[in-house]
Amino acid sequence: MKKFVMGILTAALIAGAMAGVTACGDDDRSKQQKTETLEVVSPDGAPALSLCYAISEEDKKENEIFDFDIVNADTITTYVTGAAPKADICVLPVNAAAKVLGNGTVYQMLGTVTNGNLYFLTAGENAALTAENLASELVGKKVGVVQLQNVPGLTLQVVLSNYNIPYQTIESAQADADPEKVNLVAYLPPENDFSPASGCDYYLCPEPAASAKIKGTAGKPNAFKKAGDLQALYGEEGGYPQAAVVAKKSAIENYPEHIKTFLGYLGQSASYLESANVADILKLLAEEREDGVTPSFSEANLTKEVVARCSVRFTPSKDCKEKVVSFLDKLIAVKAGSTAKPADAFFYMG
Repeated sequence: MKKFVMGILTAALIAGAMAGVTACGDDDRSKQQKTETLEVVSPDGAPALSLCYAISEEDKKENEIFDFDIVNADTITTYVTGAAPKADICVLPVNAAAKVLGNGTVYQMLGTVTNGNLYFLTAGENAALTAENLASELVGKKVGVVQLQNVPGLTLQVVLSNYNIPYQTIESAQADADPEKVNLVAYLPPENDFSPASGCDYYLCPEPAASAKIKGTAGKPNAFKKAGDLQALYGEEGGYPQAAVVAKKSAIENYPEHIKTFLGYLGQSASYLESANVADILKLLAEEREDGVTPSFSEANLTKEVVARCSVRFTPSKDCKEKVVSFLDKLIAVKAGSTAKPADAFFYMG
């Protein structure tokens, strides 16, 4: 935005210095100098990683065409709802996008940008979970789940249902477990207050918390270790559609070149993150993060491995529509009201 303001001031000085030109010439120059910006909003965390390449490229420009804002995840839907929603472009969970925007009247989905960042942890002699041993290892066990009532927990329940594995929710790790079911225990962020001694056999949590838990217990007698990848267990190549990016229909119609540029940025996001330095990623996120938002990533928890395990990869709507609809149907089957089936008009197929 500072560059944008400087651009306006510079244009004004030039216009004043050239007072002798014709009115027609002034109008032409004004049109050339005018640069419209689109507001791009994302929740902090893995979804924001998808914008790093876009932020880096816009930083190189004298007149930026996108203004980025990284906000608290709990507030993300407020930027796309109401009489005059603030976000021209927004990254948000795919289930929330379908639920509040799925009729396609104000926003359309450009595509998906993350594909799951949930991993199992365990300690002791417990085996790593695979498609072959999932039932035998989990039935009768307790599984602690961060955000059990939201997409992480719902996706786990989808996976268990896919494998025809019975499950139930119990109040705490100290409650009795049903020996014939998987017993799910809820944990909440940001505390993620569990340890190898908390009483569960396995834990499911997102990056960067998963890697931080392993690092924090390394060298201890009862240390955490990796115990499975929920994305792989989901059973479809590339994981499941976790975060989507949407754009106002008015922005798509009125600024097609901006949207084309933005889609180009998204298409390069995965390759950029593969080669970018962690320090550069943290800097890009910090410069666009809203004041007061506690960073999800820091020098202490962000590594190249964590970035890779956040599964950032853009897939246009025309290539992921069926997968998104299938995932949403599965979430609804697990918990009615967790999302909604979107209309065809919700998907931008350009």
